Amino acid sequence: MRDPFELGGQTVAPGTRKTIDLPVSVLSDHTPVTLSAHIIHGRRPGPVMFVSAAIHGDEVVGVEIVRRLLRATPLQRLSGTLIAVPIVNAFGFLNQSRYLPDRRDLNRCFPGYDTGSLAARLADLFMEQVVRRCDVGIDLHSAAVGRTNLPQIRLTPGDDRLRELGAAFGAPVTLTSKTREGSLRLEADKAGVDVLLYEAGEGLRFDEFAVRAGVSGSLRVMVKLGMIAGRGVPKTRMQSVICERSTWLRAPSGGLLRTLKASGDWVEEGTVLGVVSDPFGEHEEEITAEAAGIVIGRTNLPVVNEGDALFHVAIPKAPKQAEAAAETFDDHLEAAPLFDEDEII
Repeated sequence: MRDPFELGGQTVAPGTRKTIDLPVSVLSDHTPVTLSAHIIHGRRPGPVMFVSAAIHGDEVVGVEIVRRLLRATPLQRLSGTLIAVPIVNAFGFLNQSRYLPDRRDLNRCFPGYDTGSLAARLADLFMEQVVRRCDVGIDLHSAAVGRTNLPQIRLTPGDDRLRELGAAFGAPVTLTSKTREGSLRLEADKAGVDVLLYEAGEGLRFDEFAVRAGVSGSLRVMVKLGMIAGRGVPKTRMQSVICERSTWLRAPSGGLLRTLKASGDWVEEGTVLGVVSDPFGEHEEEITAEAAGIVIGRTNLPVVNEGDALFHVAIPKAPKQAEAAAETFDDHLEAAPLFDEDEII
């Protein structure tokens, strides 16, 4: 029999699950704010893994992924321990904002410290109570409001274990991405915790394909770690396209954007992705791909200013295989039926 799992002064017995609220702060009207973590502590030994979402408060896709993951049947016979935190930044989530009340980006404030700003204190709490307790983690993100991302995994360069876990996740695209100062990924890496970064969908919007890809990928990672059995876990239906660099194409001038390519589309060098024109249609400028690759992100807003980021194109290591894989993305999108509005709400 395993020892109970302790978090925030509470214990979770082997073979049970519990939601634990970790105090964060008190609002000006005396309303308490907590960091809520759901613990599933398996009867059998195994890795400790965290899954987190809404470090940016408007990234609701990740919240839905965690909700569905916690109800997945394979987790009923878990080896090891899962710590699920669907909403890290409760302040931003309640305000439908990416940031904290002081306009700080929480993902630039790690590792934080317990006597600092609100962001620093929240980052410190999450690092000490969750991240440092784990062997591996999956951090769920989406694009900001007005942009959308093709489901993709971002890996720290040179980490063989993460590369294996990323392959098990099976996102359409796997992108090598350097860690940034103050980010959760960087500080987790310093603490010896491997973290997969999942990017998919748009801020404040549900994307059914992004949600399903996130749930299935998280379960496949748990299979790879030996935390759950493979029975009932969706198999990868596509080969992830490996990319080591990417580029953003920006608006050459202000105006109205007519988008000609969507996320997941394969483009050749010189392909026209969109056209920016003035409101009178007297002046038009084309946005063309600088190299062959896959559109992994784009703006959804038709009104743009000069210099705005419009299309994010990832450059694959093996262009021919990547082009063939990209042609199947639409099939997978169509294969996943959308929920009715009342089912989502």
